[in-house]
Amino acid sequence: MKMSIIIPASNEAHWISACLEAVLASERLDGAQIIVVANGCQDKTAEISRRYSVLASEKGWALEVLELEIGNKLHALNVGDRAAKGDVRVYLDADVRVSPRILWQIGRALDRETPAWASGKLQMAAASRISRAYAKFWGKVPFMAKSVPGAGLFAVNIAGRARWQDFPDIISDDMFVRLNFAPRERLAVPGTYIWPVAEGWKNLVKVRRRQNMGVAQLAERYPRLMNNEDKGTVSKGHMLNLAVSNPFGFCVYASVALYVRLTKDQAGTDWRRGR
Repeated sequence: MKMSIIIPASNEAHWISACLEAVLASERLDGAQIIVVANGCQDKTAEISRRYSVLASEKGWALEVLELEIGNKLHALNVGDRAAKGDVRVYLDADVRVSPRILWQIGRALDRETPAWASGKLQMAAASRISRAYAKFWGKVPFMAKSVPGAGLFAVNIAGRARWQDFPDIISDDMFVRLNFAPRERLAVPGTYIWPVAEGWKNLVKVRRRQNMGVAQLAERYPRLMNNEDKGTVSKGHMLNLAVSNPFGFCVYASVALYVRLTKDQAGTDWRRGR
């Protein structure tokens, strides 16, 4: 089963090397197709990506770099999809680093005729004390600890990709795709991947606001999809236990959530993640 790995990248010159090196270090994966869709870039994202063509060729893989003037992730995903030839479609953020066997595990899990979605174990990374505290606390919340959110990395088989046509112009592409599948159709593999958290309190607020708006947008535009949500609710007792065990993390997490709830967005639609 051939795999296409679609990487939308907008001004990701700082991150794309680590992303591609991790992908190309994948084990037990033959003949994969990597598609980097450099969209609206004003840096060397495309140039850096092309440097990995030789390494990809040595592995028997194909690496394509598509350049778009429009800086729009959803448009980039659609362009990448049209160029994809694989039976398994992996959608990977350009700042994510995969572990060596996760892509093979995903391909094996999705090798079935029925529609399916898959992702691995998300490991959050942060440099600042504030962001590390936020990530540590957030990682204990049931949705993050017990489910498979697929943030930054998710994949579907060809039958699953038929669940929707083009990616719509929405905020949360990962949630949109995940909710196109019932919980029983969402598969977890043991492999891990590293996903960077926004750095600093202001950027955490911006990203949290974006997450909330993405959920609200999907609920308004695609209410039937919300029937596939399985994140549950966090009891007061469980939240209290988390707060007692990690008071600083709770303060950071709660302050971000409360600020987002009580204030309006002052940054418009600039969703660039501070890292």
